[in-house]
Amino acid sequence: MWWIFWAVVAIGVLLVLAYIFVLPFGAPFLPTLKKQSSEALDLLDLKPGQVFVDLGCGEGRLLAIAASKGLRAVGYELNPFLVLYARGRTRRYGQRVKVKWSNFWRADLSDADGVFVFLVGHYMKRLDKLLNKHSKNHQIKLVSNAFKIPGKMPLRQKGALYLYVYPAPKT
Repeated sequence: MWWIFWAVVAIGVLLVLAYIFVLPFGAPFLPTLKKQSSEALDLLDLKPGQVFVDLGCGEGRLLAIAASKGLRAVGYELNPFLVLYARGRTRRYGQRVKVKWSNFWRADLSDADGVFVFLVGHYMKRLDKLLNKHSKNHQIKLVSNAFKIPGKMPLRQKGALYLYVYPAPKT
């Protein structure tokens, strides 16, 4: 019977370590509300067949919603437990969804049409540089939950969701 106690303790320690491990790279898992998930995809205004990327996809909610709208969805997540959960949650969408156990700072966003992120504020300048780098040949739309990009005006805002376009539209 003691083995059950130690198994529960070990699982608890692993969960805490997986949660803490992601902090130096972005933000801890905090799920986006269902209403905000739909509003974020509405702000991006992507068409079926376009590529949606969720940087830090957590449990895969946005990936599932995106796939149900006919988008190709790619999620990046560092927490291995969340990767497994997101893969299970999105399995029914087959090839339309990919969940990558990877650091999104190394992601290739050259195919992305729309990107969602719920990141901590002090990483927003770094995200801005990443998107500028990957949007040289095409436009990428970004929706950020709760945090603005310093020095940039969002194209639109809905509550705590901010829409940016890379490269910036010519005025």
